[in-house]
Amino acid sequence: MSANPPITIQDVLTAYAMGLFPMAERADEQAFYWYDPPLRGQMDIVGLHVPRSLKKFVLKSPFTITVDQDFPGVMAGCAARTDDRPQTWINDGIRTLFTDLYRAGFAHSVEVRDAGGALVGGLYGLAIGAAFFGESMFSRESGASKTALIHLCARLWRGGFTLLDTQYLNPHLEQFGAYEIPRDQYLARLHQAIPRPADFNLRRNPGLSEDQLVREWFAMRATNQ
Repeated sequence: MSANPPITIQDVLTAYAMGLFPMAERADEQAFYWYDPPLRGQMDIVGLHVPRSLKKFVLKSPFTITVDQDFPGVMAGCAARTDDRPQTWINDGIRTLFTDLYRAGFAHSVEVRDAGGALVGGLYGLAIGAAFFGESMFSRESGASKTALIHLCARLWRGGFTLLDTQYLNPHLEQFGAYEIPRDQYLARLHQAIPRPADFNLRRNPGLSEDQLVREWFAMRATNQ
C-alpha cells in the first residue's frame, strides 16, 4: 500500500502499533509504502553486545552526545548517499513525516559531534509507549554510529523502555547481537510495550549527563552478568 503526505500523526502511531512501518523504495520517488515483514529485527536494550574495545572507546570518547538538538541534520545524514550506500529509502515524504513526528514529541534523534561541534554521526527513531523503533543511523567518523547506539540503549534503559525494534536485520546490527523473531512473537511484545509508560527525555533525571548515563548503563550490565 502506498501513501503520499499529508498523513496524520495519529495514522502513523496507529500503523506502528499494528506492526507496520513506512519506507520508500528510492529517495527520488514521491510515494512511500507500509511494510509488515514476516520476520522482525530486535535488539536487547540491556544485553546489547558491546566488545571490550568499543566500551573503552565510548567511555573515553572524543565525541559529544546530544539528544533532539538537530533532528533535521540527523535525518539528512541518514538520507545522504555514500559509496557504501548509493541508494536510500528516505525520500522527501519520509523526511516530512518524521519531522512532523519530531515536532509532536514522538520522534527523537541522538547526535554525535566531534571536538569542533560538527555533526559526525547519529540516529533517529520513534517512541510509542515503552517501544522504540530505530529508523536509521549514519556515521561520518569511525565509531560515531556505534557510540550513538550505545547512548540510545542507555537512555532507553533509564527511561523504562522494553522493546527496541530494528525493523530489518543487517550485518551492522548483527555485530551488536540483533536478531529476528516471527511476526506473531513481535506483535505480542509490541502489544505489551505500547501501553507501558516510558520517558525518552528522562524527566525524572534532570541534569543527568550523557557521560554519566552511559556509565550507569555499563555498571548495571556488569552487575547483572
